[in-house]
Amino acid sequence: MNSTDGQPASSVPQGGRLARWTVIAVLCAMLVAACVLGYLGWTSTDTSVPASGYVALVLGVVFSLVVGVGLMALVFYSSRKGYDEPAVLIPEPESDPDDGRGDQR
Repeated sequence: MNSTDGQPASSVPQGGRLARWTVIAVLCAMLVAACVLGYLGWTSTDTSVPASGYVALVLGVVFSLVVGVGLMALVFYSSRKGYDEPAVLIPEPESDPDDGRGDQR
């Protein structure tokens, strides 16, 4: 669509850029706040974690990654093999009265 001066009209209104930068700024502020809270929570105590706690943490992370990767692999596999296609009704063949078997009721 062209404007009256021959230049193509912008598909994004002028307020759209301001809204986009506002959303980016708010998300960056939330990221900084989360990092600050994480740092304060990590350093606010002098309690030590035993080795079994770190082992449990590592095993939990590894198990979560294995489950996530496995489920995503199943999603891609089922999509590529056509298992995600919508169901199609296949009508049953009508019985022919002249086939010699008669009605099976």
